[in-house]
Amino acid sequence: METPSYIKSLLMPNGRKPAGRKAWSIDLETIWIPFFTATNTVGDTHIPVDALGCPLRLAYDADGSVRFSKAGRPITKVAKDLADTIRMVRDNFSAGLLGYTEQVVASDKSGYKAQIELARKAGEPILTRDRANLDKAVAQAMEDALAKAEAEAEAEAKAKDKAKVPVTA
Repeated sequence: METPSYIKSLLMPNGRKPAGRKAWSIDLETIWIPFFTATNTVGDTHIPVDALGCPLRLAYDADGSVRFSKAGRPITKVAKDLADTIRMVRDNFSAGLLGYTEQVVASDKSGYKAQIELARKAGEPILTRDRANLDKAVAQAMEDALAKAEAEAEAEAKAKDKAKVPVTA
């Protein structure tokens, strides 16, 4: 089976590291807005131009007041039309990945099973090591907590003993 070029392109590094507001972990300003502007241009989408021109909006409470975070900053959200289209792209992307996987399994079931078994065997020592390290870390944390509690109890008992000592003048 020949791998489709769009799948190959997903697996190639491109070196870009966008650093703005993200939607579905993809930069809004440098990826989504230009992409949807292009899809609107060719007629593949009909996202309202105000959503592309002002993709971030203030979030409002049910009573119409501006919503603030617990830290006191105003909350922004992606314009609904844009967010809905991004969600559709994500759903279609996931469906495409699953469809490709199903095609590979259908055309080479034994090869796919062999890959799963190789991955399981390769991951087994890592899982064993991680479990052992976690058990060790939890045991150490318990010992530390017990030692701290004992030290605090001892300090508290000494403080009480000092309070009981009569003062002679």
